[in-house]
Amino acid sequence: MKDTEIFKGKHCETSATGNLLKQIGIELSEPMLFGLGEGIGFIYWKMKTMPSPFLGGRTKPDVLTQNIVKHLNLRMEVKETGSIKKAWENLKGYIDKGIVTGVKLDMYYLDYFKENVHFAAHYVAMYKYDENYAYLIDTALGKVRTSLKSLELARNAKGPMSSPNRIYTIYRANEQFDLKKAVVEASKNNAIEYLSAPIQNFGYKGILKTSKEVKKWFNNSENIEEEFSFTAMMMEEAGTGGAIFRNIYRDFLKECYEITKESHFIKAYKLFVDIAEMWTEVATLFKKTSESKNVEFINKASEILNHLSEKEKKAMEFLCL
Repeated sequence: MKDTEIFKGKHCETSATGNLLKQIGIELSEPMLFGLGEGIGFIYWKMKTMPSPFLGGRTKPDVLTQNIVKHLNLRMEVKETGSIKKAWENLKGYIDKGIVTGVKLDMYYLDYFKENVHFAAHYVAMYKYDENYAYLIDTALGKVRTSLKSLELARNAKGPMSSPNRIYTIYRANEQFDLKKAVVEASKNNAIEYLSAPIQNFGYKGILKTSKEVKKWFNNSENIEEEFSFTAMMMEEAGTGGAIFRNIYRDFLKECYEITKESHFIKAYKLFVDIAEMWTEVATLFKKTSESKNVEFINKASEILNHLSEKEKKAMEFLCL
């Protein structure tokens, strides 16, 4: 597989799925895939067993790709198993047929990852293997390789958001898709779900809750340096808390306007320009907090999160029109 034949993105699930779509002749931008996946969201989650809160900026893992497949009138085949032997047989079966396959795993075990962190909802596309290695496409890293043993451990990992050796493939169906219709439906569905969150931890209500909880987090933290530094990195680079997904969704809304010429898309887009910048500022303040342990940075982040809650609510209300 040549470098020019692969899909490189900023987010793992859209990147993996983009490679699967590319092999069946569908080439869309990463923002378009994320938007068709009804991907924007927010969750604040904290349990007693967790060292620090989890700030999530997107919809649930797996659901994003399911939505993409639905809106593009495609067919998806998913396999999961608790058997390590069966799991390899399932994956090997697709690769032997030359089918690039989506693989969900825990990035902690992959040879090429240096971060000592478990995250069991990471996605890659696999295209080849030999006696020792699996050859993968992983987000902006592009083509990488990892030992078959590390792949086995990563696929069979347990923990939050994990799936038992989940793999997936995508095929064309007989029906064609209407991209204009798809973006209108996907954006409206996403907005309705975002605005009608069932509990205070989700959507704009979750961001408002976070604006209050970050102060408690700072006061009760056992390791301010590590906790706030890690969260800042995940928000801005790895794709959980906010900025990375707001940047992607901003660009999706711009594409929607170019396709439909509907004014509510450009209104929401303009708000998301500010929203994305504000999330980056929050991440920067978290980073400064980790370095200085100064509560002033958290107080400022809290204030911005309060405004973000209002702005995101307004933007998503535009998309319900």
